[in-house]
Amino acid sequence: MEQALRRQVGSQIDAHRIPDFNPLDAATAASINDEFEKMDMSPTQFMAAPAQQARAALEVIGIRKDFESFSALRDVHLRVNPGEMLCFLGPSGCGKTTLLRIIAGLETQTSGQILQNGRDISWLPADKRDYGIVFQSYALFPNLTIADNVGYGLVNSKAKRAEVKARTEELLKLVGLPTSGQKYPSQLSGGQQQRIALARALATRPGLLLLDEPLSALDALERIRLRGEIRRLQKQVGITTIMVTHDQEEALSIADRVVVMNQGVIEQVGTPMEIYERPATPFVADFVGKVNVLRAQALGGNLFRVGEMELQCDACNTGFAPGEAVNLYLRPEDRVAEHLQPDTPNRMRVRVTKVEFLGGLCIAEVSADALGGQTLGLNFSLNQLHDLNIREGNHLDIALRANRIRAFSAKAAQA
Repeated sequence: MEQALRRQVGSQIDAHRIPDFNPLDAATAASINDEFEKMDMSPTQFMAAPAQQARAALEVIGIRKDFESFSALRDVHLRVNPGEMLCFLGPSGCGKTTLLRIIAGLETQTSGQILQNGRDISWLPADKRDYGIVFQSYALFPNLTIADNVGYGLVNSKAKRAEVKARTEELLKLVGLPTSGQKYPSQLSGGQQQRIALARALATRPGLLLLDEPLSALDALERIRLRGEIRRLQKQVGITTIMVTHDQEEALSIADRVVVMNQGVIEQVGTPMEIYERPATPFVADFVGKVNVLRAQALGGNLFRVGEMELQCDACNTGFAPGEAVNLYLRPEDRVAEHLQPDTPNRMRVRVTKVEFLGGLCIAEVSADALGGQTLGLNFSLNQLHDLNIREGNHLDIALRANRIRAFSAKAAQA
């Protein structure tokens, strides 16, 4: 009704620009006026107001899951946008798989509500919910051909034979295995089997795709290839997707947004860049990516004492009390080692204590007396390693980027 009102009121407001505009009949005009009275606003106010927020593809509202000895999920709230790829990321036991299973109806929540496109599915059995799912173990039927595996859901839904055949061929082409229909699962590689599992999940055109660590059983190279394929297919089909993973690189590389979970709660929801660059909690800073942690003391404002040094932290919370114990978090790449000026903030001389060669990327462990014996692990390219003569025992001038340091209370880090 709201969209119809916007169209009709917009036409009225712009009528002077439309020569052949036809006025609304009296009954329609009266109906529109009644709607405005219910909303307590004028037509002009209505057109100026922001459009109603698009309905969520999925809403998780206050979900809790208690087992006998512990709570797996505690008051979880989440909104999933239509067409997005969302990743649940966290360590083992954080609740991410339990949450996925509750969304799928494979596990029952203790309390809370789940809405899919505005429809309450909180207590519906799994077979009454609108989703496709891919498991880590592929779960293909070994006695059925690839084509029969893909079309299994369509056959169960009593689809016509011609429709099953056409949809199966379409999906096999979509996942890059157009000639494999008559093969059996045992004749395919692990990555190919997972592609078939994905095709089967998409066969019935579900409104939601759930992926439960679909890549963890594959070798490293196959994981990288297949995660790119999953992202391509998800974008091409436009299906709302939730994927569970414990692999940070996997989540950061393919997700529109990442949900970082820990001990049954959501620590942070954001884009991969937001999660990495602006962690909201010490756990997120420590769990996502590599990070250096320096013990420090707040001096007031954006200054912190580490050993004998005063470090400037432009992006830090300035609400710490002077003398409060804090931890400073810094990514290994957030250093400057070239073209330093005498007045560059956070400049120091360090000694290289260890170099770890990883191919095109190297990690140098450095220490500085000024930091009170605390060490840093810093990333350098292979070219920088040679150009700056970074060798064990050598000294190096560096500066820590003031706008990249994050600070959290030491008490929060221990919680």
